Amino acid sequence: MAKKLKNYINGEWVDSASADVRDILNPATGELLSQVPMSTRDETNAAVEAAAKAYPEWRNTPPVARSRFLHRMIPLLEERFNELSQVQTREHGKTIDESRGESRRAIEMMETASGIPSLMQGNLLEDIASGIDEYSVNQPMGVFSCIAPFNFPLMVPLWFLPFAIACGNTFVVKSSPRTPMSQVELFKAFDEANLPPGVVNLVSGDVDSADALMTHPKMEGVTFVGSTPVARAVYKKCGDMGKRVIAQGGAKNYVVIMPDAMIDQAMVSLVASFYGNAGQRCLAASNLIVLGDDKFHREFVDKFTRMAQAIKVGNGLDESVQMGPLQNKASKERVVGYIEKGLAEGAKLTLDGRQVRIDPSLSPDCFLMPSVFENVSPDMTIAREEIFGPVASVLRAGSLDEAIDIIHANPYGNAASIFTQNGKAARRFQHDVVAGNVGVNIGIVAPMSFFPFGGRKDSFFGVVHGQGRDVIRFFTEPKVVITRWF
Repeated sequence: MAKKLKNYINGEWVDSASADVRDILNPATGELLSQVPMSTRDETNAAVEAAAKAYPEWRNTPPVARSRFLHRMIPLLEERFNELSQVQTREHGKTIDESRGESRRAIEMMETASGIPSLMQGNLLEDIASGIDEYSVNQPMGVFSCIAPFNFPLMVPLWFLPFAIACGNTFVVKSSPRTPMSQVELFKAFDEANLPPGVVNLVSGDVDSADALMTHPKMEGVTFVGSTPVARAVYKKCGDMGKRVIAQGGAKNYVVIMPDAMIDQAMVSLVASFYGNAGQRCLAASNLIVLGDDKFHREFVDKFTRMAQAIKVGNGLDESVQMGPLQNKASKERVVGYIEKGLAEGAKLTLDGRQVRIDPSLSPDCFLMPSVFENVSPDMTIAREEIFGPVASVLRAGSLDEAIDIIHANPYGNAASIFTQNGKAARRFQHDVVAGNVGVNIGIVAPMSFFPFGGRKDSFFGVVHGQGRDVIRFFTEPKVVITRWF
């Protein structure tokens, strides 16, 4: 009998009374890992009420004391590093090395947020007029939440949670119904760290739980990462409710290859940017725009295709595997649909990822191999829409101006990279491209925890972003004080 996951509310692990219980399967093997209940609205509301009750005392805990709880969490997560990484691989399918990278980034969020006594400081100016001083302080606001995605089940909630509680707020995480186990393991560490009851809370659930968080009158703000249609709906609902919101949506990320690019040195990074995490990340490269003559184009595409074809696909717990399965069968079917759409619209399938070659002991339900399309035009579906799978589309451009125009014609604006040794071209690209994260000779433009995770156009809805000083601004409200003493 698979273990049924519990919610963590007001410092206690509690069973859900929901009759809607879903199986969590290992996408590589088909093994039943656990069962997750879709929490009721009442249960979700109970988590918000617990957070609201804990807020006054936590808000009045000095920032230095709050940061000590995060300092306490860091060694607890280090001790659990291997276990946390294995859980991510088992429930998601990503390789163990990718999970270790996610675990490391999660810990870095704790480390950065633990510097809150400095990050949260306001400012002061004496004598704005004779004998009058003015200063501002950044104050916490109350209860915040995260509606988490499936693709980075441990890390993404930590773009927000440690910063929120370090600022003096309290927090509720709604884990993804597809990958809830990683957050359960994380909250075991929170439980061991002895945070005051109600400061952090965890509920599993689906649409009803998310709606309960967004509409609860005591919820000050919501953070969300997921697809653009849902991000847009979250942004609108939170706006209608007068709540703060960070809603990070989908992506269609471009990589521009200039004729002077050092291809041999860049190829490993390039291939990883397209096929890492089986393409299931908002920073995954999707469209390659190749400049240069026919000879350069052919040499580059052939080399890229050979490396993609050589990727070892299998169970992510195998240290030698370089790409795992899609997270579930529906994801695979969706990606196959895009491959078929590309063929129907006239693109050339140079490498067909539908021809799956894996160890026969594994379940084939969720596996695809890397795919490469050529002869792709910007108006094709595979060039315009987010595929969220291991598919690369190769386009051509006659100039950097044309390449930038192609990027700007796409509605997304999450990330874009250029590979070149030309400083003028690189500067032009980073200056002009409308994208939240820009790379120069970098395949995966993933900001560190002390920089904001950017996004533009249909990839982001909000004003400030997750991570770094941006998110401190999100979780606090400045209060201006003007004083005069007679």
